[in-house]
Amino acid sequence: MYPAPHINLPRKVFLTGGTGFLGAYILQNLVQKGIAVRALRRSGKLPFFIPQHIAEAVEWVPGDVLDVVALADAMEGVDAIIHSAAVVSFDKTDRQLMMAVNEEGTANVVNTALEAGVQRMVHVSSVAALGRTTKAEKVSEAKKWSEGDNNTDYAKSKHKAEMHVWRGMAEGLEAVIINPSTILGYGDWHQSSCAIFKSVYNEFPWYSTGVNGFVGVEDVAEAAVQLLLSGISEQRFIVSAENISFEQLFQTIAAGFGKKPPHREATPALAGLAWRMEAIKALFTGKKPLLTADTARVARSRTEFDSGALLQALPQFRYTPLPQVITAATARYLQALKEGTITL
Repeated sequence: MYPAPHINLPRKVFLTGGTGFLGAYILQNLVQKGIAVRALRRSGKLPFFIPQHIAEAVEWVPGDVLDVVALADAMEGVDAIIHSAAVVSFDKTDRQLMMAVNEEGTANVVNTALEAGVQRMVHVSSVAALGRTTKAEKVSEAKKWSEGDNNTDYAKSKHKAEMHVWRGMAEGLEAVIINPSTILGYGDWHQSSCAIFKSVYNEFPWYSTGVNGFVGVEDVAEAAVQLLLSGISEQRFIVSAENISFEQLFQTIAAGFGKKPPHREATPALAGLAWRMEAIKALFTGKKPLLTADTARVARSRTEFDSGALLQALPQFRYTPLPQVITAATARYLQALKEGTITL
């Protein structure tokens, strides 16, 4: 049995990663629930994919998770933290930055929270932190991390970040970890998993028969906030709506856009050739490769995720069906293209 939800809302929640894809939807969820939000903001624009009045309702503070002084100032007077700041990349050139932000940044957040006496924390991790194997498997929260070449640098950075959260729990921090699968929705389609939509819109011809878990961004935000307001601690929860093939995902997105779906299967040999060609192209253009050895390997794997523990812990929580998530997202992308909010 899990503890009942807290009755009293926190006075103020501190959010890291509020300008990112998931973070923006988390702050929107908090504001809509009437919870005061203070969010860390690096230089740059506020997220365009949530309503302007939501962003304006947030108390933005300058800094990042590698700045311990900024973190200490930002945590003054807050009751709880949602830590969603992270670098998501499968490009080897981003490895050092990713390790710093994801591992060291999480250690900074945990240490500062303990020093500031913050009561609760939700740490946004990833199913990648549970590790991958070469065999087809169904993954639950009970899966143990094992070292191996199948784990991407991103996965390693998120696993190490989790170790700091567990250590914080041992030192008295009341915390819970969520492990979302691949997150889908409307955002900046030049970044993160939103790039899947741009790729399909541009009629990328290749598909993989690999299987993975997927979930809507607003569902992940709702799960994070519900867990923050619950009495649950020292637990992790997989957040994943459905397990489907990449081929099925691409076909559904293509249908939403009215575009031709991918029609060529990326066999292991072809995938290996493709990511090597992308690497060479990146050397000449200076742009991040669209495909890497890590992403090609993930796309070929057949991993399913069991999210039953979350539904048991939060009886009122329901996942939005993926076709509904994708239809809503493609409609918003098309509207944004029409209005010039996003570009190709």
